[in-house]
Amino acid sequence: MCLLLGATGVGKTLLVKRLQTILPRRVGGMGPGAQLSSRDGKGDLGDLPPTRPTVGTNLTDIVAQRRITIRELGGCMGPIWSSYYGNCHSLLFMVDTSNPTQLSASCVQLLALLSAEQLAEASVLILFNKIDLPCYMTIEEIKSLIRLPDLIACAKQNITTVEISAWKGTGLSEVLRWLEDTHRTNG
Repeated sequence: MCLLLGATGVGKTLLVKRLQTILPRRVGGMGPGAQLSSRDGKGDLGDLPPTRPTVGTNLTDIVAQRRITIRELGGCMGPIWSSYYGNCHSLLFMVDTSNPTQLSASCVQLLALLSAEQLAEASVLILFNKIDLPCYMTIEEIKSLIRLPDLIACAKQNITTVEISAWKGTGLSEVLRWLEDTHRTNG
């Protein structure tokens, strides 16, 4: 099981819908040259799927090399996220790079996740989303503000980071590759 967590409005639901969209369109495997393809061959992901804030939980199966179940928990459920930590092999934690006022709350949430004993063995992918917006913070700015190198050094988990745009599809191949690699080794 993979948990997908993050504050309200960071793009979790759109990410899951986009991952489902690109799976049938992947060409070139998942190697370094992998690209997204579409029916028109231009890499267009098609129309933006409708989303609304998740109140509760969504379970989605992503079928790549194997079936990976992603449990998305609404940001408003933050106080009870820990109820869902059992059987978690991997964790996707999403941060909105265009919302500096939300960054401190996201940092507190991330610290709580990394210190949770039930998640000590989980692999973690931190997704810096909304890099397509003109007002986004760079990954260097965010790393500095939340002291990410220190967090990674002190964490028990294996932590990876990636910059993405769930809207435009940037970085989604890397997310799929990470999910496949993580669930190949973790079951």
